[in-house]
Amino acid sequence: MLSGRRLFFLSCLSICVAGTVAARAEEKRVVRDMTGAEATVPAHPERIADLWFAHNEVLAMLGAANRIVVTADRPSGQPWLFRLNPALSKARFVMPGSASPEALLADGVDLVFVSAGLTQAGPLRAAGLSVLDMTFQDVQGLLKSVALTADVLNDPVARERAAEYRSELEAELDCFRKTLSSLKEDQKPRVLHVMSLSPLMIDGADTIIDQWIRYAGGRNAAASVSGGKKPVTMEQIQAWDPDVIIVQGGLPLPRPETAPAGWSGLRAVRQGRVLANPAGAFPWDRYGSEFLLQLRWAGMQLHPDLFGHYDLKGEMKAFYRTYFGSDVSDEDISRILTGQPPA
Repeated sequence: MLSGRRLFFLSCLSICVAGTVAARAEEKRVVRDMTGAEATVPAHPERIADLWFAHNEVLAMLGAANRIVVTADRPSGQPWLFRLNPALSKARFVMPGSASPEALLADGVDLVFVSAGLTQAGPLRAAGLSVLDMTFQDVQGLLKSVALTADVLNDPVARERAAEYRSELEAELDCFRKTLSSLKEDQKPRVLHVMSLSPLMIDGADTIIDQWIRYAGGRNAAASVSGGKKPVTMEQIQAWDPDVIIVQGGLPLPRPETAPAGWSGLRAVRQGRVLANPAGAFPWDRYGSEFLLQLRWAGMQLHPDLFGHYDLKGEMKAFYRTYFGSDVSDEDISRILTGQPPA
């Protein structure tokens, strides 16, 4: 049996620990989200609701997948994200825009990440939740989002990974600028990025897709259109007649019997330059942290004479080990590169 003194000591220790945990939970600080809005957030957030598909990958990259208790992602939509981060399977799924403030509070959520185009922050803030809008449209926004997330997580691992990611991406962008500096405009292939085949939707200017096309030495065939996920007609695509067509990661390439009418007559189709974009923890070609790999892949596709030396498979292994703490096999790499889910 424990002595009275021992029981008294354990009781005091328990009270002290509980008090420390409670005090830690009550610590707050003020930050500005991606829109510039001020938000009061926990100094050490532990139970996070992430209601933007792309941002779940950022949290996972920074080592915080185990803090996500509510997510907009699910295994059927982002199978590699869940494969690389098994802890995410414990989170409750909710569709963006339909998240109930009462349910989030019942989940014990202490921080919510949203994208304004999917979930309005106002009602959640009105319910007393700490909310950060993480929306961005370009590479600088991506880097700012990663840095802000690491700062809010207030964790040394997150800060270290965010700093390393910024350094690596900025060095890569500089390398691409220097390598392509002597390239004339007519030496850059015209690239069309197809977001959906049915209905036909493309990504135009003022998007991160437009940026990686240009950074990789291409010209966006749809540069006259502003914004992403824009509906178009086949007649418009025929007028553009791109040199290269890149179909969003995770979508199957059209077969002759399933292709839209007029597809087979396009220059890129005739010349065999229709490419399926890789898809990993998130589609590489959209608003995720695998932008770094997307840039390297796109450079190899558009200018193999300049970027064919990349050991992309080796770099993929290093990327997922460094930023996700996961080892991927050769089979995994092959499946990611072809936009397939895990075996």
